[in-house]
Amino acid sequence: MRRAKKFWIAEYFPEDSDGGELSPDGRVIEMLSEHTLEGMLEGYVLTGRHGLLSTYEAFAHVIDSMFNQHAKWLSICNQLPWRQSIASLNLLITSTVWRQDHNGFTHQDPGFLDVVVNKRAEVTRIYLPPDVNSLLCVADHCLRSENYINVIVSDKQMHPQYLDMETAIIHCTKGISIWGQASNDQGEEPDVVMACAGDIPTQEALAATALLREAFSDIKIRFINVIDLFKLQPESEHPHGLSDRDFDSLFTIDKPVIFNFHGYPWLIHKLAYKRTNHRNVHVRGYKERGNINTPMELAIENEIDRFTLAIDVIDRVPRLQEKGAHAKESFRNQQIAFRQYAHEFGIDKPDITEWRWPF
Repeated sequence: MRRAKKFWIAEYFPEDSDGGELSPDGRVIEMLSEHTLEGMLEGYVLTGRHGLLSTYEAFAHVIDSMFNQHAKWLSICNQLPWRQSIASLNLLITSTVWRQDHNGFTHQDPGFLDVVVNKRAEVTRIYLPPDVNSLLCVADHCLRSENYINVIVSDKQMHPQYLDMETAIIHCTKGISIWGQASNDQGEEPDVVMACAGDIPTQEALAATALLREAFSDIKIRFINVIDLFKLQPESEHPHGLSDRDFDSLFTIDKPVIFNFHGYPWLIHKLAYKRTNHRNVHVRGYKERGNINTPMELAIENEIDRFTLAIDVIDRVPRLQEKGAHAKESFRNQQIAFRQYAHEFGIDKPDITEWRWPF
């Protein structure tokens, strides 16, 4: 694949040589001005071409009103038969809340997703790929699509890879899946459903599942990953929404559901409030608690970390509430130890940074 050139109109100095292939006709445009780039992208797709805007998650709010106007315009255009289809407006939201360990609290805001959910279902799509292969699948789909605004949320740092390409394609096509490699309830009712949406929340949910399976050999966990956020809405509200039967089949009608989410937790409740088992859905997400933290510190502060999730399960599975006391103590002790290490050394312990799915 040929790498695109970066657009360059300024004077060229030797120190600019590390900026990639620079050219006055380059198609990669970099500027610290989200509203300028958003306006350029909207105009660009109207010419019949395809494009993508990548922006820091915390500063996607700079284009809130521009996004709103484009979504409203698309909603009307899709009702006019004489309007030609245009390439979708693709927004890649990166440098996310969970990995702003140097910029700190000012760069922690996943709320752009809340703005997107308010627009009409016919034109909005939100994808939270859990790893690189699923990101490639989502990007391929979005760049081929027409008449939508596609929002992709993906961190740009190194993360574990969970799915081979074939599995990733299947997962992205469905938008929501039970991960068999992380579930052990096959042929039985689960004790709990562990669900997640987002790359870091997926990692922590998997780690919590591993902790629980190591602590309780008889626990039955169903692990669900959500890549297409609108799958949580009923099909009557969004064209991607699951039917009530499919939703109940996945999430059960009466078992506790621990949902680890990339954004503000109440957004999941907003999407799923009509569902049968909503009363048993407990969501963890960003709670405006942050500083210049290590990734694990930040996760613990906002209670999306593996230890908090494991404790949530113990608290909500009746037969574990008494027998799980020692496991809860162990998880809390590990939280304290990881905090102390981060405060002393300024980085997370290798147990965290090098963690991989053990089963």
